[in-house]
Amino acid sequence: MLNRLKYLMQPNSVSRPHDQTVIELLREDPSFADEYLTAALDEADEPGGREALLSALRHIVEAQGMAVIAERAGIKSESLYRALSPKGNPTIKTLLAVIGAAGLKLSVHRQAEVH
Repeated sequence: MLNRLKYLMQPNSVSRPHDQTVIELLREDPSFADEYLTAALDEADEPGGREALLSALRHIVEAQGMAVIAERAGIKSESLYRALSPKGNPTIKTLLAVIGAAGLKLSVHRQAEVH
């Protein structure tokens, strides 16, 4: 599935904006959210990784409907938009509520090597 996303993201392959392409892919294949968010989490400590993680979560939420996820998470829509904005800084409570409301679960695994 990640190869499909890479193909769709090639400059000449589509005329839609990046965000809309990803959101449409997530709507077509909701299970892609698992891989997409996992990849974003794996790279969260890299430069730009925090912003990419928020962007991935925002794409997943937008694919399912921002108002729907906000209601399921018990968060006002405006607060959710703000938390998932590029300059957002969601609390762990908000992050877990949103992930759960999207039908996902955060898990932890040991790194191959500790740095």
